[in-house]
Amino acid sequence: MLSKSAGEPAKLVHVKKRGWFRRLFAFVGPAYLVSVGYMDPGNWATDIEGGARFGYTLIWVLLMSNLMAILLQTLSARLGIVTGYDLAQACRKEYSKRISFILWVLAEIAIAACDLAEVLGTIIGLNLLFGLPLLWGCLVTALDTFLLLAIEKLGVRKMEAFIVMLVSTIGISFLIEVFLAKPNWSGIASGFIPHLESGALFIAIGIIGATVMPHNLYLHSSLVQTRAISDTHTGKAEACKYNLIDSAIALNGAFFVNAAILVMAAAVFYSNGLVVTEIQEAYHLLQPILGTNIAPVAFGIALVAAGQSSTLTGTLSGQIVMEGFINIKLRPWLRRFITRSLALLPAVIVIAISGNEGTFKLLIFSQVILSLQLPFAIVPLVHFTSDKMKMGNFANKLWIKILAWIIAAVIMGLNMMLVYSTVVDWIKEGYWIAYFTIPFFAGISGILLYIIIHPFVKQSKEWTEKTIALSKDVAAKIRPTSYKNIGVAIEHGEGDSIIISEALTIAKLHKAKISLLHIVDTPGTMVHGNEEESLHSREDHAYILDLAREIEEHDVAVETSIRYGNPSTEIIKAVEEEGYDFIVFGSHGHHRLGDVIFGQTVDNVRHSIKIPVLVVRTSHGDRERALRLK
Repeated sequence: MLSKSAGEPAKLVHVKKRGWFRRLFAFVGPAYLVSVGYMDPGNWATDIEGGARFGYTLIWVLLMSNLMAILLQTLSARLGIVTGYDLAQACRKEYSKRISFILWVLAEIAIAACDLAEVLGTIIGLNLLFGLPLLWGCLVTALDTFLLLAIEKLGVRKMEAFIVMLVSTIGISFLIEVFLAKPNWSGIASGFIPHLESGALFIAIGIIGATVMPHNLYLHSSLVQTRAISDTHTGKAEACKYNLIDSAIALNGAFFVNAAILVMAAAVFYSNGLVVTEIQEAYHLLQPILGTNIAPVAFGIALVAAGQSSTLTGTLSGQIVMEGFINIKLRPWLRRFITRSLALLPAVIVIAISGNEGTFKLLIFSQVILSLQLPFAIVPLVHFTSDKMKMGNFANKLWIKILAWIIAAVIMGLNMMLVYSTVVDWIKEGYWIAYFTIPFFAGISGILLYIIIHPFVKQSKEWTEKTIALSKDVAAKIRPTSYKNIGVAIEHGEGDSIIISEALTIAKLHKAKISLLHIVDTPGTMVHGNEEESLHSREDHAYILDLAREIEEHDVAVETSIRYGNPSTEIIKAVEEEGYDFIVFGSHGHHRLGDVIFGQTVDNVRHSIKIPVLVVRTSHGDRERALRLK
C-alpha cells in the first residue's frame, strides 16, 4: 500500500543523503512510474499511424506534447509535496460531496479505460510472440495483477526498480528497431520543424490527446509523498527541484520511445508506401520488410513490457482515486480485481465477437474515454497550484499560470475535437451507442464549466490548519549567504586575537578573503590625515603586516589597509570604497559614561552601512571565555 490512510502517506524512502547525486537518486522513481503512461499501448496506434502516413513530419508534435506533459506532471508533483494531498484528496477537500462523487466516477471510468489499453497491449503482445489465443491472453492478464501485487509488497523502491526495468526493456527494444530500420537522419531533424501536411491534423490531435493521461496526474501527486522530506519551506523547495529533474529525465525518456515508434514506422512503412494503422499489422510486416526475425520479436517484447508496466501504474491509480475521492480503502487485491474486471469484461466480449479487428477499435475507444476525463484532472490541478491560500509561496508564478492555462486550453480543445469527430464517425457507421453519448457529453460539459468557474464564484479556502502567515513569508526568503570579502577592523591590542579568530572562521567557511583594516586616530592624523608620519603609525604598519602573514598561514587570502582619522567615519568609507560584504570589529562593552569618554564606534557604523556586521566583545572576561569555547 502506498498510504497508511487516505491523507497520511507512508514515508518509505529517506532522502537525507550526502552529495547532490545521492540526494537526487533518492528522489528518482515516481516520474518513471508515471512515464509508462506516456508509452503505453494506447499511444502506439497514433505513433505508428502518424509515422506510416506522414513520415517524420510529426516528430515536433510529439516534442510539443511532451513539453506539455512535463509542465503538468511537475505541477502534480508540486501539489503533493507542498500540500500533502494528492489530486483526488484535494478535489474532495475543495468540492462538495456530490461533485466529488461525480469526479470519482469519471476518474474510475478513465482508469478502467486506461487499464483496458494495457490489457489489450499484453493480450496482443502474447498473441504475436507466442501465438497465444486472444481469449487465453485475457486469462493471463487476469492473473498478472496478483503478480504485480506481490512485487508491490517488496516495497516502493523495488516496485520502482521493476518499472524502470520494464521501461528500459521498451527503450532497448525500440533502439534495436531503429537501428535495423536505418532511418533518414536528415528527415528526422526536419521533423522537429513545426508544420502539418494536408490531412495530418487529425493524427496530430490523436498524438496530443493520447499523451497526457488523467490517471497520471492523480498518481504523481501521491507517489511523491513516499519521500520523507522535511516539512519546512527549504525541504519542500528541495523536493520540488529534484522532482522537476526526475520528471524531465523520465518523460524525455518516454518522448524518445514514442519518437522511436514513429521513426520506425516512417522508416519501414512510409518509405515503402505502406499505410499501417494497427499494431498487429505492423508486427507482421516488420520481418518481410527488414528481412530479420529480430525486429518483430523486439516489437512484441516491447509491447508486453508496455502493457505490464502500465498495468501496475493503472491499478495504483485506482487505489489512490478511490481513497482520495470517497475515502474508501479496500484491500489491495480486491481493488486490483475490480479494476482489472472492469477492463477485462469489454475486452472478452469484443474479442469473442470481433477478434483481432475488434481489439483495434476497442483500443481507440479507450483513448476517447481518456480524452473525455482529462479536463476534469487538468482544470483542478491548475486551479489548486495557482492558489496562494493552498500553495503559499509555492503557488504558480504568473508566467507558469498563463502557460498552464494555454496548455490546458489546447489539450481540452484538441481532445474535444477528437471526441466529436469520433462520435460523428460512429453515427455515420450506424453505431446506436453514439446517440446515447450526446446527453452524456452535455451533462459532463456542464460539470466541467462549473469546475472552471468555481474559484471565481467561491472564496478560496486553506486545506491545512492555519499557521502564522509571517513565518511562511520569512521562510520563503531564507537563502544561504556567501561572502567574498570580509572586512576586519582591528585595534592594535590583545582583543584583536578574538576579532581575527571569528573572522577567520567565517572566511574559511565561505572561502572568502580577509581585509584587515586599522584606523590610526592619533591627534596628528586627526588633523593632517595620512600625511602625518609618527612612531605610532609606523608601528601600526608593522603590526598589521605581521598579522597578515600569520593569517596567510591558514590558507586564507588577506589584504591590508590603514586609514587615518575618525574610526567611525573611516570604517564607513572603507566599506563603500573597498567592497566589503561583511565586517567584523570589536567592542569593549562600555556604555553611558564610557561612550562619552571612548566614543560610540559600533552604533555609528552599524546604523550607517548596509552589509552584515559581527560585533565581538573584546573585554578581558569575555575574551577568556571565548577562547575557552574555541
